[in-house]
Amino acid sequence: MSNLPAQVSIVEVGARDGLQNEASLITTGTKLRFIEGLVRAGLTRIEAGSFVSPKWVPQMADSADIFAELPRNANCTFSALTPNEKGMLAAIAAGVDEVAVFASASESFSRRNINCSITESLARFEPVFALAKSHNLKVRGYVSCVMGCPYEGPIAPEAVLKVSQQLLAMGCYEISLGDTIGTGTPGQTLTLLNTLITDIPVNQLAVHFHDTYGQALANILVALQQGISVIDSAAGGLGGCPYAASASGNVATEDVVYMLNGMGITNGVNIDALVAASAMIFNELDHGPASRSMRALLAKNHAVF
Repeated sequence: MSNLPAQVSIVEVGARDGLQNEASLITTGTKLRFIEGLVRAGLTRIEAGSFVSPKWVPQMADSADIFAELPRNANCTFSALTPNEKGMLAAIAAGVDEVAVFASASESFSRRNINCSITESLARFEPVFALAKSHNLKVRGYVSCVMGCPYEGPIAPEAVLKVSQQLLAMGCYEISLGDTIGTGTPGQTLTLLNTLITDIPVNQLAVHFHDTYGQALANILVALQQGISVIDSAAGGLGGCPYAASASGNVATEDVVYMLNGMGITNGVNIDALVAASAMIFNELDHGPASRSMRALLAKNHAVF
């Protein structure tokens, strides 16, 4: 395990990728308290909203209001998803710190998710990158369905490599590899990363695992062993995928932090403060957290859902 990074950067996606899949609308004030709690816990990269059509993602309709009220912190980057030029212009007006675009490694998923081919989706990003360059904004790239698709089944690593390279060539500084439906296993993760790392520097790759089959932490361990040092996760295990019915939440930030702490890997997150932030948001939802570490720590303190 000599390739393990000494430090890991956690990208907290619960406030966007997590909450967007919740059926009950969360108030702007509650979202802000949640994000403020995440900041207090020491998280420095937080995906705070997305500038997409409220018709399709009503939970994110208040993203401009969120960014207007965020507790700006020189040590914290607040990012937003911007799928097209219209979304990018709204994000710029809102004063985001960083933006993200997403493409799929699965042709079928791309057509079902955003009603266009992979090639067409990349073309939509050209004005986004042009605006990002003119406004000195960094662009992060998400690639979905990197190990499995609900429509196509297993995805070839070469397909993931191709899309990742295209996004990097367009101007992304980092590619987040998303196991959207959570079917990936450690063996698949190793095969995928071995394919990508041959052509892409490891410091330009991040991992974004869902825990549908309970493989997320094992997959993250494999990624760490390959030198990956950026991990996406969601407080309490918030999330899912509206276009993949079987997908459960993102891997829980508490579970990731607990594992990293046990491995002696610096991550900068206070797990008790993180649990407090997660507990606040789950008190507003109609279900409890998926995070086992969170539930254990709450039980230890005689507070359970």
